[in-house]
Amino acid sequence: MDSIALATRREAEDDGYRIAPHNIEAEQALLGAILVNNDAYDRVSGFLEPWHFYDPVHGRIFESAATLIRAGKLASPVTLKTYFDADAALAEIGGPAYLARLAAAATTIINAEEYGRTVYELAQRRRLITIGEDLVNASYDTPVDTSPRTLIERAEQELYELAEESKYGKGFLTFATALTDAIDMAAKAYERDGGLSGVSTGLHDLDRMLGGLQPSDLVILAGRPSMGKTALATNIAYEVARSYRAEYRPDGTVDVKDGGVVGFFSLEMSAAQLATRIVSEQAEIPSERIRRGNITEDEFHRIVQVSQELQGLPLYIDDTGGITVAQLAARARRLKRQRGLGLVVVDYLQLLSGSQRRAAEGRVQEVTEISTALKALAKELNVPVLALSQLSRQVENRDDKRPQLADLRESGSIEQDADVVMFIFREEYYLQRRQPRENTEEFFKWQAEIEQVHGLAEVIIGKQRHGPTGVVKLQFESEVTRFHNFIADDHLPAHHD
Repeated sequence: MDSIALATRREAEDDGYRIAPHNIEAEQALLGAILVNNDAYDRVSGFLEPWHFYDPVHGRIFESAATLIRAGKLASPVTLKTYFDADAALAEIGGPAYLARLAAAATTIINAEEYGRTVYELAQRRRLITIGEDLVNASYDTPVDTSPRTLIERAEQELYELAEESKYGKGFLTFATALTDAIDMAAKAYERDGGLSGVSTGLHDLDRMLGGLQPSDLVILAGRPSMGKTALATNIAYEVARSYRAEYRPDGTVDVKDGGVVGFFSLEMSAAQLATRIVSEQAEIPSERIRRGNITEDEFHRIVQVSQELQGLPLYIDDTGGITVAQLAARARRLKRQRGLGLVVVDYLQLLSGSQRRAAEGRVQEVTEISTALKALAKELNVPVLALSQLSRQVENRDDKRPQLADLRESGSIEQDADVVMFIFREEYYLQRRQPRENTEEFFKWQAEIEQVHGLAEVIIGKQRHGPTGVVKLQFESEVTRFHNFIADDHLPAHHD
């Protein structure tokens, strides 16, 4: 250790306070290895930054060496000397001659990555101390209008960012790196059943249009009440969780081959109601009969069997009502950290609340904050976020009830922030409410129209950043709130007497 640093440590210990964890010898050994052999930089450049060094001078030396190496030049005590001729901090520990001492005392390049990891991990510990101190100080001096929940969320976000630092926030990527990621995505899509680059919804025609639900995408599923938004979202969530297949690597990381862990935020329905819906869908027994206990013995055994099959499903439900978008983000981060995460579902967007400041500015500003935060969460966690949304009443005033992008309720930011906007539409619902008097000409005409659209649903893709727009037809069983792939009449198997 340098004599000045050693004297500083002893002085601090004598004064009775603790200094932050660091290892000056590891920093010196790493810098010396880089100055002797620039290949050592390549072993640590993927995770080490200048601010990870405890000694600011060491951070500046590392940054200067990195600048030269990335430019294809030699980084040595001689080439770095001009950078530090007038550096007052370096002058205190020997000036440019200190660079030569680092190189002279360097050890083998083989240990460079190990030294780099030591420097990095000590920097993380120092950040943990800072987060803890900030939390303590904020708890003492917090303003009256700041709730403890806000402090917890802030600390949780900082801890999550620290935990995920090696995965996210790396700044600019070279095109070669981005190209490699794109090829890897295409290779996985080629190997996966169905040839999808994203997570399968279980509905083939919808998957074909979307390529599956893509990581980091905000997908909006909108519709008027009773169209089946929650039913479709529940169907998709079940399918993603049911298809979950992963392999555990020797280093402890998980390689997800198919499907994913699902976090379902149900702000409208309770967890029990949502579970009843899924059981109803899979047992093919209407949920209202399950709730009332109006079932046969065979149906009861079928419910028990389905329940047993569903117990191991990686589907996690949070039915807390009225949570803020910040609380939702904190809980999603926690789930990813503890269990992994492949899909987030929010039912529904308008039931979330934003910050108090945005709420005071009006509902449009609050919804803008919510949609922006959900898109940021999708990118941060690198998972698709499927958010349900209500539509404005103006749909009901038109003859053609098919929804449009302009019908998104309360804020144009939803359309702006979303990567995909889908609308669920069932013409049958509207026709049933226009039934004329029986045994009239209008009645028979109405009856023919009802038969044509019975059990038919449309998913209208109104916006897609990286794919086509259009209409996907689905079959809908209203009794058990279940969607199926659409099969045209001319594709049905022939009947044999």
